[in-house]
Amino acid sequence: MGMTKEQVLGWIVFAASIVGIIVYFLLMFVPPLNQWAFLVMSITLFIGVAVVLGILAWIGYTLATTPPPEPLPELEKLEEEKT
Repeated sequence: MGMTKEQVLGWIVFAASIVGIIVYFLLMFVPPLNQWAFLVMSITLFIGVAVVLGILAWIGYTLATTPPPEPLPELEKLEEEKT
């Protein structure tokens, strides 16, 4: 029985992640390659901070540009009955 497209994609993502981990490790800790460690850390930190701040910016933009919800008629009736 063959694999579905989603399963193939899942294995590709899995393999690419493992290769990425290995390459990252080599760039950070293996002596002939660790001359790149500062640059690798700088790029990683920048991407992490940019992603977090980008998500916060998106949330802020969404909050600022979304119109307020219309009041529900049932709640208006309940408020009128209370007064």
